Amino acid sequence: MDETVQEWREAERAGGLVVLDGFHALKHALRFGADVRMVIAEDPAAVRALAHELAPDVEAAVGHLARRADLKEVLPRVHPTGVAALAVRPDRAAGIAGLGRLPRPAPVVVLDNPRNLGNVGAVVRLAAGFGATGVVTRGDLDPWHPNVVRAGAGLHYATTVERLELDELPPGPLYALDPEGTDIRALTLPDDALLAFGSERHGISPELRARADHLVSLPMRPQVSSYNLATSVAMTLFHWGGPPAQEQHGDHA
Repeated sequence: MDETVQEWREAERAGGLVVLDGFHALKHALRFGADVRMVIAEDPAAVRALAHELAPDVEAAVGHLARRADLKEVLPRVHPTGVAALAVRPDRAAGIAGLGRLPRPAPVVVLDNPRNLGNVGAVVRLAAGFGATGVVTRGDLDPWHPNVVRAGAGLHYATTVERLELDELPPGPLYALDPEGTDIRALTLPDDALLAFGSERHGISPELRARADHLVSLPMRPQVSSYNLATSVAMTLFHWGGPPAQEQHGDHA
């Protein structure tokens, strides 16, 4: 067995590490301070060229870390960019403390028993882009599942992502999205809000609905059953406001 592949497998078995699948996940993780322990690539020179072209701010780190390995030996499927990495998962206690710290500059997104890994990753990506304080999930889905991290393009490191029970939610007024709620256009969402979203099929759970301080609805024409979860989160965060105009920038990748 290749020495690099063996080292990767041993690091995975030790636990506490997150698989970053693809260049964009690696790029974002490095940008937002992830402790990246290994980077493997089928063609390290090509990955360094990609960093030079798309993310010169992390080019030096990518160049230093990238090592040649057969990705098919460690991944169920290889990302088109031909690179993967292992990074330390952020400390849970520190994340929970950060979610509970007041005053908050931006809301926390709460996903009530989400089922689709890709949708959760898309929400993490949205939350990071809008500067939300974090994403909290309730239920048995792991928000750090590799498929969620892949869909989130490594932007778990740009916000706080945790799984919590109802009685562990951070402080702040809870605004739950519900078809029977007040039209969101009539409301101002405060920075310290918890913005809760249910699944497309079942909506928010009865226990979270009972805990809510406000029920909020999104505009929707009759006979349309629901929006995609990520779309609902995007509409709500846009209504809240997003990052200050001077902070808005990005490479659109």
